[in-house]
Amino acid sequence: MQSAARFGDSGEISGVAWSMRRADRGNSSGETVLAAARRGDEDAFRALYRDIQPKLLRYLQVLVGADAEDVASDAWLQIARDLGSFRGDLDGFRGWATTIARNRAMDHLRRQQRRPVVHGTVEDVAEPAGPEDTAQAALDSAATDAALALIAGLPRDQAEAVLLRVVVGLDAKAAAKVLGKRAGAVRTAAHRGLRALAEHLAATPPPGPTSSE
Repeated sequence: MQSAARFGDSGEISGVAWSMRRADRGNSSGETVLAAARRGDEDAFRALYRDIQPKLLRYLQVLVGADAEDVASDAWLQIARDLGSFRGDLDGFRGWATTIARNRAMDHLRRQQRRPVVHGTVEDVAEPAGPEDTAQAALDSAATDAALALIAGLPRDQAEAVLLRVVVGLDAKAAAKVLGKRAGAVRTAAHRGLRALAEHLAATPPPGPTSSE
């Protein structure tokens, strides 16, 4: 899979024969693409790349800032190298790829002696989940860059939980595996982070004409 190094970081690759449309994700078509990529089909691998790369970049942007694209490139080199030995379904692949990206990000931070700061710990207690659309409503209230900036301002555990659950699209179990935590802790952190985002957005008036206008 040597062609991985030629991918553009934007994920915009022309002439791709495979498709990973939203309607196909998680069904047999997506699994067929994954199987083909594991066998070395480069078009199938590009389809996987286009599916997850934008989400990985948003996640890495919060972890390493402007170095997100470099870290993502390193991660994709490892993903391309090791994909043949991966065993799992499409959701498992997304979690596996995210774990590799996070590991590369942590390596990058250690090299630069900028370890992420964890603000407190997450109590692994049950909290009632909010409505299913809480996350989407909170993030849809701001532009992508603004939303990422808001997420980056959360405590580290909450920021990563929100990113993995809402932006990358992993379930609690997969996100917990990426972070090396229990699923309950991830659910709690994501709930608290989304609640903090919702409160911030509710307290911030939307841009628009002032009363004097």
